[in-house]
Amino acid sequence: MPRISVDRLQPGVFVSLSELGWMGHPFLLNRFCLSSLQQVHALREMGIAEVEWDPARSTAEPLPEQPAGGVAPPEEDFGNAALADMQDQKRARLERVRQQREGLARRERLFEQQAVAASDIFRSVLARPQDAHRHATALVGGLVQNLMGADSMVIHLVSQKSREGGLAFHALNVMALSLMLGKTLKLSEEEMQHLGLGALLHDIGKQDIPPRILRATKRTGPEEEFYRAHVGYGIKALSGMRELPVSVRNVIACHHEHFDGSGFPNRIAGEKIPKLARIAAIADRYDNLCNPFELKEAKAPAEALRQMFRTESGRYDATMVQLFIKTLGVYPPGTFVSLSNGSIGMVVETNPSDLLHPLVMLYDAGIPRSEALLVDLRDADLKVETALSPAKLPIETVEYLSPRGRLDYFVEGNKK
Repeated sequence: MPRISVDRLQPGVFVSLSELGWMGHPFLLNRFCLSSLQQVHALREMGIAEVEWDPARSTAEPLPEQPAGGVAPPEEDFGNAALADMQDQKRARLERVRQQREGLARRERLFEQQAVAASDIFRSVLARPQDAHRHATALVGGLVQNLMGADSMVIHLVSQKSREGGLAFHALNVMALSLMLGKTLKLSEEEMQHLGLGALLHDIGKQDIPPRILRATKRTGPEEEFYRAHVGYGIKALSGMRELPVSVRNVIACHHEHFDGSGFPNRIAGEKIPKLARIAAIADRYDNLCNPFELKEAKAPAEALRQMFRTESGRYDATMVQLFIKTLGVYPPGTFVSLSNGSIGMVVETNPSDLLHPLVMLYDAGIPRSEALLVDLRDADLKVETALSPAKLPIETVEYLSPRGRLDYFVEGNKK
């Protein structure tokens, strides 16, 4: 980018301070459009003589150069006050980032605890079915209570420690995604409890399927038949849970049935498929598209939703799919985005009151990933220009923003 003198700056000129690093200046972003003379005074007070500027992103031209030998009229010096104010704003911003990062860390710890609890439930299903039932009900009940008493939902992306997600992580994702859609559909508390329990246990029968068959992207006829048997194995595994409601059993039995009758095991079609199973089927497919065994096959959130809506629409209840897309928002967590200042980032948290302005983690090679800048687009003069496919981004950018390549979700209720 070309360089100009700080004396030529005015509001509307887009500048870049990337060469200073984010900690080397008092502004919210490295690249931004000047919005006030106070910002110009702060730059001058810092002793900066020249900055890079971007003509294409500027909404105003720089001031004309002073004629040679020209004498500028005396001007009141606002620099100290402007710089002090900018520094105060930066300190406040650093505190908000610290709180946001602590919030993400707290949710990641809770997600890990849930994953441990889910794994324990799966291991105890056969030997201690009543204990497994009780613990599963408690795990689901906590989330249902959180969502039922809330005005809206906040969806967070979490980074669990293990690259290998496993059955527990998939089960938690399907449970969270199902309950999100269930809330949007205004299910009763009892229906939400049954939906969450069925979603948590929907793949319990996969414990009896060899990993080689589970991981295969292409299966022989006999292998596919073995794979499909996980539905029956699941029902059998839960036979010891004597008080398990029929609606929960039906989620396990019917989560692979398709609305057009092409699913398995019973080729049930349309609204004959139980409602809760139709919900879980959408959540299950979405998570499998975003988190396949082969990470190179993973779809970005927008790509997964587009595939389900356009090329697989016959499989699902169309109204539910539309509401699922609405529930996840314009930019679901895990979406790579290009921002209006040219930065690349990844959505890590939705803002239920303003889905166009989520919380975004920014890529900056000069900042360690553990200290990556989190920007709430409501607080910045920024907007998302477009969603990006990670396949088209430099590998270092993708690994910085999503080092484990998985998308795992933690959902909280939000009271206004």
